[in-house]
Amino acid sequence: MMPPKPPAREGAVSLWRYARLFRADILSAQPARLYRAWMAEFRTPFFRSFLINQPELVKRVLKERPGAFPKSARVGEGLRPLLGNSVFLSNGATWERQRRIIDPAFEGGRLRVQFPAMRDSAQACVARLEAVAGTEVEIEAETSHAAADVIFRTLFSIPIEHAQARAVFDQFRVYQRAQPVLNLAALLPVPRWMPRYFPRRVRRAGRAIRGLIRTLVEERLRAIEAGVAPDDLATRIMTTPDPVNGETFDVEEMVDQVAIFFLAGHETSASALAWTLYLLATHEDWQEAVAAEVASAQELSFADLSRLVLTRDVFREALRLYPPVPMMVREAVERDVFRGRVVPAGAQIVLSPWHLHRHERLWPDPDAFDPGRWQSEAGRQAQREAYMPFSAGPRVCPGAGFAMIEGVVLLAEILRRYRVEPVIGRVPEPVAHLTVRSRTGIWLRLVERDQGALPPRLAAPPEVFGAR
Repeated sequence: MMPPKPPAREGAVSLWRYARLFRADILSAQPARLYRAWMAEFRTPFFRSFLINQPELVKRVLKERPGAFPKSARVGEGLRPLLGNSVFLSNGATWERQRRIIDPAFEGGRLRVQFPAMRDSAQACVARLEAVAGTEVEIEAETSHAAADVIFRTLFSIPIEHAQARAVFDQFRVYQRAQPVLNLAALLPVPRWMPRYFPRRVRRAGRAIRGLIRTLVEERLRAIEAGVAPDDLATRIMTTPDPVNGETFDVEEMVDQVAIFFLAGHETSASALAWTLYLLATHEDWQEAVAAEVASAQELSFADLSRLVLTRDVFREALRLYPPVPMMVREAVERDVFRGRVVPAGAQIVLSPWHLHRHERLWPDPDAFDPGRWQSEAGRQAQREAYMPFSAGPRVCPGAGFAMIEGVVLLAEILRRYRVEPVIGRVPEPVAHLTVRSRTGIWLRLVERDQGALPPRLAAPPEVFGAR
């Protein structure tokens, strides 16, 4: 069964019709040729935009000359009320300082420390699902709850049921409904000088979220000063000095960073896990292969993660087909030339994981769900050249490794307990909001597995289950 994909437009449309389509959904407004083209230029009366798919150009922008292509200021439109000047929006020396303080908290050795909190969140998610087992479940709501729980347990050592954590989660849902599209202002043909209007709900929800986070940060600062703070992400980040000048984040800077940790860590992980479960529900052979692999670990440990190769590849394939952040925008600070075309200073450079991950010249059978591809040479080559669910280069998401472990742990614990089945007549339609979600939700039925009759671990290679 081919996974659902938004319809692409075969013909050209006028600028203003494109803008109207864009407001409905970023993905379905794009022309079909972007799944084949190395580059496309988009001209408006106010700026020029270049979408690039050619691996050499992507590498130049993200890895070889990132300073010449900083994050576009337009990306922050709609997010400033919540994120302030967080590491997601900053550039230059400010961004470099933020990463010097943040990165140590997400190094490999720290992931082992954070693993028990992830596993506790996964087991809590499985327990919550008992109440809806056997019924039709909108799984995105459940994965959002689980991902938020992971963030609060690893960041502040509190579960989502904690009053402060639950209040942040609830206010974020208000913000999400009021400000639904992440990069809309970065891609729409509107001049930068035009005043931006933030709905009152957006400003109010942003202030509420930041106020709640500020309370958590101030409480943690007092615990650090008293010597009783837990060894979690918040403590690590708040006590890590900048190796250049020895300074640590002040309260407002930490509020900015916690806001983006919650946005990125909760929203993107929820999207990725929901699509993974849907793909497995519609590809039963792969689902049973994952269940068999997971069954070999009684109590999932950090050491077991290296053995869950198929589970990881399934999650990786879901990230390829449904990258949580479908488009990223950079800005050229100086004149350049792409494929013989002049790229003027100020031009917007759009990098689209959505199109790159499904590019017909880079991936065999790009629209198919085939986790077996990751064990092939063609798959490994495409991964090196055309796979960036967490961006790439110096601005790669600092929590990329965290997210991969989180996805595998949640997926493993859910499939250990439940079999997921599609709901007839409810095929999800991918749309880009804050992340790639379904227009009407992702509906599944969860059926409890007979714990005494789990399949034995399969010895055959994963490729036997793919549609080769």
